[in-house]
Amino acid sequence: MAAPIRTAVTALCAGLVATLLTTVPARAGQDPGPRDRDWAVTAAAHGPRARISLDGATGTLGIGVSREGRTVVEPSPVGIVTERADLSRDLRFLRRTDRTVDERYRAASGKRLDRRVRMTETRLSFATPAGARLDLVVRAAADGVAYRYVLPAGYGDVLGETSAFTLPSEAGAWLSTYRTDNEGQFAPYTAASAPTGAYSPQALFATPGGYTLLAESGLTGAYSGARLAHTQGSGTYRVRLADERVEADGPLATPWRALVTGDLATVTRSTFTDDLAPASEVTDTRWIRPGTVLWTWLAGGRAAGQSLAAQKAYVDYAAARNWPYEAVDSGWYFKKDEWDVTDPDWQANSWMPELVAYARAKGVGIIVWIHQRDLDTPEERARWLPTLEQWGVKGVKIDFMNSEAQSMLRWYDAVLPETAAHHLMVDFHGSTIPKGIQRTWPHVMTLEGVGGEEKRTNTAAHLTTLPFTRNVVGSMDFTPGAFQRVGLRPNSDAAEVGLGVLYESGLQMFAGTPASYDERPLARAYFDQLPATWDDTRLLTGRPGQEAVLARRSGDRWFVGGVYAGAARTASVPLALGPGRWLVETVLDGAGGLVLDRRVLRGGDTLTVDVVAQGGFAALACPWRAGVTTCHRPHPDPAPPPPSLTGRVRR
Repeated sequence: MAAPIRTAVTALCAGLVATLLTTVPARAGQDPGPRDRDWAVTAAAHGPRARISLDGATGTLGIGVSREGRTVVEPSPVGIVTERADLSRDLRFLRRTDRTVDERYRAASGKRLDRRVRMTETRLSFATPAGARLDLVVRAAADGVAYRYVLPAGYGDVLGETSAFTLPSEAGAWLSTYRTDNEGQFAPYTAASAPTGAYSPQALFATPGGYTLLAESGLTGAYSGARLAHTQGSGTYRVRLADERVEADGPLATPWRALVTGDLATVTRSTFTDDLAPASEVTDTRWIRPGTVLWTWLAGGRAAGQSLAAQKAYVDYAAARNWPYEAVDSGWYFKKDEWDVTDPDWQANSWMPELVAYARAKGVGIIVWIHQRDLDTPEERARWLPTLEQWGVKGVKIDFMNSEAQSMLRWYDAVLPETAAHHLMVDFHGSTIPKGIQRTWPHVMTLEGVGGEEKRTNTAAHLTTLPFTRNVVGSMDFTPGAFQRVGLRPNSDAAEVGLGVLYESGLQMFAGTPASYDERPLARAYFDQLPATWDDTRLLTGRPGQEAVLARRSGDRWFVGGVYAGAARTASVPLALGPGRWLVETVLDGAGGLVLDRRVLRGGDTLTVDVVAQGGFAALACPWRAGVTTCHRPHPDPAPPPPSLTGRVRR
């Protein structure tokens, strides 16, 4: 080969290699120098694609996310700062390693029990000129992208992150102003127009080609909870920690910063934040039994909580309805005032053992409310938890944590294994949101962290947003079914029935009075049918702030719940339940109360429902064949079903 040709070929090859090095990672020991670099991580052909970039001039990292060639999150800052190392700049690339995460696990509750996890994981290692090390771990799945920081020991406390998410400025946004109890309402903005302030880390955006929900996973007392800080006029949402200084005594792996992304059906059905979390710490889960709960607080208030006679009456009602649990709220264990426990004979004087024995004989388990301050120390937990287990209590509803600071997260770390050891299911109220906790600790059946039924300021629009925001990341204790709160809730009776399906909760606590259910036999009969767990979840139709209709399957039956904001209408719902013919029984609002519509439709047909203003519906669908007249299964209550359950079937 002539020398000029060899020179040209050599130059061409050198240029090709230089080009490839901008996308193909260097291996261990290679130092790319000051050049800009980027790396791509993806797991599925039509799934999201993360691109991590290193600015050669500043040594700063950024991450952007796209899906099918469209920008979901624009390149956004990545970095963490500790007492002894600034790992947000002057970084030099060291190496890349890759692996595939392929797992199966079975959840105790949630959108579906059997889960399959398939993710691509890339670990990028960097160093500062002083030799400080940072690993950025990025995971991509078909429904999301997440990253976390991994640091060696010896870098001191964490002072903050430079992490941020930059959304397209005009992207629709549904945001909840940050509160320590996570009970704010979601309101619509655009990414840039949202007022300056702090927002819940679960934030939904209408990104090009679909939706993106920002979230966290793997949060423990090793770190601090996060919120999103935003300045009006910008599409950037910065991660701010609850603590100004996060104690770090040894090696540190931070929580995952996650994006659940895809079309709205993908986001709604996603278990991505659970999939990121560590595997279950509970080996024997046979004692963990989800189910419906008759909750007495909104039904009778503190007076009911302090009365054994009233509680026995509620147990009787739960037993008659075949509801597996009854929850006893505030007041049952206090002798003087609500927060003063001074009687040394408090156990001997408590009527709880008598109630538990009474309920056990009727096949009803008891859940008890307790204040976090009474489980605050190891001594208090050693006093309460074994006693509750000995009495036969099935679960605890722990309230008033109201913090995601590291100190409170360390309390969660302590109480979780202790409640599991004493076979006590847990409902956290006034709490953090799930963030993967239900995979690692499956006896956590539900968490509040929501502006639920107790609120007097909820709107129908807020109710239609929750399935796409808060309830995406895990079980949500909204406490539906409070029919007696006429004028204190924004929705119709049929919509209230639908919430029992629309909102997933491992312990679905119904907040109504027995009288309110007896006055609405169709609602009562529908709640009687609700299963303890779900095999699958599908979004049938929805628009955040306007409408939400979800279908959840148990065996061969689908339960459907729908809520709407705005004027009365005839709603059209695609019946995407599968092929064949389906008997569909729909509870809706009529002129004089709830009415039942029964018809046979084919899978893929459109179910039309007359919805009142701020209304909704609940439906039950089962495979239809000749002779099938109802989807309702036999109930142990000897009382006959409402006449409307025995009517004709339309075809």
